[in-house]
Amino acid sequence: MHMFSNPILSQAVRQMHTPAEKPKRTLAIPSVVESVKAASPAKLDYGLDYYLKGALAGGICCGITHGAVCPIDVVKTRIQLEPTVYNRGMVAAFGQVIKNEGVGALATGLAPTVFGYFIQGWFKFGGVEFFKIQFVKSLGEQKAWDNRTGIYLASSAMAEFIADIFLCPLEATRIKLVAKPDFASSMPSAMAKIASEEGVLTGFYSGFGPILFKQIPYTMAKFAVQGKAAEMIYNSLGKTPKDMTTMGNVNVSLGSGVIAGVAAAIISHPADTLLSKINKAGAGGTGSTMSRLANIAKETGYMKLCTQGLGARCIMIGTLTAGQFGIFDSVMNVLGAKKFHFHNPSDSKPEPEDDGVADAVDVE
Repeated sequence: MHMFSNPILSQAVRQMHTPAEKPKRTLAIPSVVESVKAASPAKLDYGLDYYLKGALAGGICCGITHGAVCPIDVVKTRIQLEPTVYNRGMVAAFGQVIKNEGVGALATGLAPTVFGYFIQGWFKFGGVEFFKIQFVKSLGEQKAWDNRTGIYLASSAMAEFIADIFLCPLEATRIKLVAKPDFASSMPSAMAKIASEEGVLTGFYSGFGPILFKQIPYTMAKFAVQGKAAEMIYNSLGKTPKDMTTMGNVNVSLGSGVIAGVAAAIISHPADTLLSKINKAGAGGTGSTMSRLANIAKETGYMKLCTQGLGARCIMIGTLTAGQFGIFDSVMNVLGAKKFHFHNPSDSKPEPEDDGVADAVDVE
């Protein structure tokens, strides 16, 4: 028998000529998938449905709150328009209006106020939600978090500009009715009379410049300060919006809204005084809008522009702004919309595995 016919020897020869297989080495490195998840911003799933709900909630909160403070606004406007008559403070001015014209006078201009601010709130709150989410999508969550105050300011400025195009005619109508209660019997008749006597541009948009100067700084301060104040409240509680109950978040919105409202009222008050005065017939002469504004400012004086009716306005805007943010959050909850909040992505890293061992990757 040939010696290589032995099966044991044959197997030994085959093993000698077969290269040894390299052993696999296992390296414990972080999962690639988890690393990508940590570095990439989460997908922001906010579509048209969310923006429409935000716009509706904004319209409701602004219409309700501005309608509720209409009596304060009537008195504030009277103080601004006739400071020599209403010169004994807000409480005394309330009494003067009721004594001279009846309690119904406090509701003067209610219809254009509610309708006008519903439209304004629709575009303002809906627009702010839309623009800030677009900024986050464009910049990424970490960069957006780092620049959140700037995003609040830019988003609110753009949204307010659009909203004021629709608000201005109705605000002009409201001021005309407050300044001269017998001007017309209703909002539609007042608007028709203004258009026929003064024309559309002069009658409805003479105050467009002042309303921009008033509303844009006001809205920028309102959203930026409220966002910062809410953040500080959450930090003081050691919680995030996700950790809070629905009512808890609404309470934070109410508290931060008061702070934001007072700050916004002070910043925007000079322009508010100019807006009230320029819609009064004959105020500032007969030149262009800018020359009339300059004349009114010169006649009134800087200090009076900043302080005339400021107390009433701080009370009105502080209450109004707190109510707006509280109602907005409540309506969003009723509509089933989860409100967008800025958050720091670095504070929400992926949870480690339960056994504490990183995912294994085989390396040849």
